[in-house]
Amino acid sequence: MRIRNAMTALGLVAMLVSAGYATTAAAAPAATANSATETIKTFDGDYGVTTDNGFQLPAIPIQKVKPQFRRQIVQYKTDEAEGTIIVNTRERHLYYILGNGEAMRYGIGVGKQGFSWSGTAYIAWKQEWPNWHPPKEMAVRRPEIAKYVDGGMNPGLSNPLGARAMYLYNEKGQDTLFRLHGTPEWASIGTAASSGCIRLINQDVIDLYSRVLPGRSTKVIVIQ
Repeated sequence: MRIRNAMTALGLVAMLVSAGYATTAAAAPAATANSATETIKTFDGDYGVTTDNGFQLPAIPIQKVKPQFRRQIVQYKTDEAEGTIIVNTRERHLYYILGNGEAMRYGIGVGKQGFSWSGTAYIAWKQEWPNWHPPKEMAVRRPEIAKYVDGGMNPGLSNPLGARAMYLYNEKGQDTLFRLHGTPEWASIGTAASSGCIRLINQDVIDLYSRVLPGRSTKVIVIQ
């Protein structure tokens, strides 16, 4: 597959090194799908207190989340196969392609300026209630998290990866160090606040996780 970079290689390296992520990801196609046109079904009732693997996730005050960032099935035209994940960072939406012109749409938080990334990858593996190991570059910026670089932060309600994490690898089978993951910071959904990874409300990432089968067939396209 021929990958077209949207910036010079040096610019990409500088951006990703500053973010603490790998430089193995490649630019996504500029246009792979059309925006959603109509909501078919909403799931506002799925954001209550959720008990999961011994953890009790608090209810999300869903009325404080803008309607476009709540989980819903929408009409969505694309040539991508069922099961593909399309992340539109400008819209702050993640689409899981259901087929028949429909997709499950989730609101997301994305990387802030200087920490963004676009590319085509696949989900190599996934984990429930993961440990968090911040990159060393992040610990330089935030010394208070340096203790987690080697030992990691144990799973829990305050863990930045939330209830689930899905790990993106490039076509060469290399870890990009980018993740799709949950977050305890539900109010950050719809904003550019992360250090590059794609975050979802915990109740949403649990739903997405249940749909994803790791492997090269689970294509992920991130569009800036």
